[in-house]
Amino acid sequence: MRLMQESEEEREMESSSRCGSIVELGFQEKSMKMVVVGYALTSKKTKSFLQPKFEGLARNKGIFFVAIDQTRPLSDQGPFDIVLHKLTGKEWQQILEDYRLNHPEVTVLDPPDAIQHVHNRQSMLQDVADLNFSDAYGTVGVPKQLVIEKDPSSISNAVKKAGLALPLVAKPLVAKSHELSLAFDEYSLEKLEPPLVLQEFVNHGGVLFKVYIVGDAIKVVRRFSLPDVSKRELSRSAGVFRFPRVSSAAQSADDADLDPCIGELPPRALLESLSRELRRRLGLHLFNLDMIREHGTKNRFYVIDINYFPGYGKMPEYEHIFTDFLLNLAKSNYKKRATSIP
Repeated sequence: MRLMQESEEEREMESSSRCGSIVELGFQEKSMKMVVVGYALTSKKTKSFLQPKFEGLARNKGIFFVAIDQTRPLSDQGPFDIVLHKLTGKEWQQILEDYRLNHPEVTVLDPPDAIQHVHNRQSMLQDVADLNFSDAYGTVGVPKQLVIEKDPSSISNAVKKAGLALPLVAKPLVAKSHELSLAFDEYSLEKLEPPLVLQEFVNHGGVLFKVYIVGDAIKVVRRFSLPDVSKRELSRSAGVFRFPRVSSAAQSADDADLDPCIGELPPRALLESLSRELRRRLGLHLFNLDMIREHGTKNRFYVIDINYFPGYGKMPEYEHIFTDFLLNLAKSNYKKRATSIP
């Protein structure tokens, strides 16, 4: 029986480790403290994440990646120091939860219940909103939003009742898709397809900041985003405009000649404090934030999306950042085990 229910593409996995089995690793270099990472990723994620340069660097540092066989019980595989995964399905979640209980010495990246929390856009940004973050470097909030679970004809009244201002960004309630829509008038709202989340659109100079978080490490890149909407444009526009993926890798803004007021990265100290708090609240090690700066302000920021285990292959220097993270995590685990031994 397979460990999870997924589409044919999602079920396609590497049938064997790209670095060989644990026996083949053979403890061939007994002098080296090996870190064995079992991974359960889709074939697409495996290809984008386990790039040759990354695998080579990891191997040189004593980190070996072993594919988890979905056709065998997880507890019969390994032994692993770390389990890295990004698969969905209730059966897979239960398998991981059982494995965590039976193998507390293994770090599972990340806990299934914590991942599920950010897969739902109704709960995804709640921790950011509850944090109500503010320090000497700026404030961080979330746009005003509304969840619509069904009945498109009720959207207009619900928007009025909630006091949301047009235009509105519409996103699928379950964060499996990066597709979004921009609705300019109330009459077009019934064209949207629930379940979805509606967010007030905040003008941000057409630039978005992707904040990659890998444990304690932070890396920020700029991406082009939706352009600002003026009051004049809003009064002259109608309908719903659909965007399949706004902040794709092809739209990097890191080398663009931007107005400093728009392109300046958020203060490092602010990001460090924010990511530390969110790691604690979310219970996650691997995620990114989509952040924007409200146009016309210097230090008013909004988090508009959170993604678990994002496309780290697009993050500059991810090979070194990720290998250091895995080594530090394994070292911390070894210390915990040593102190727990009577």
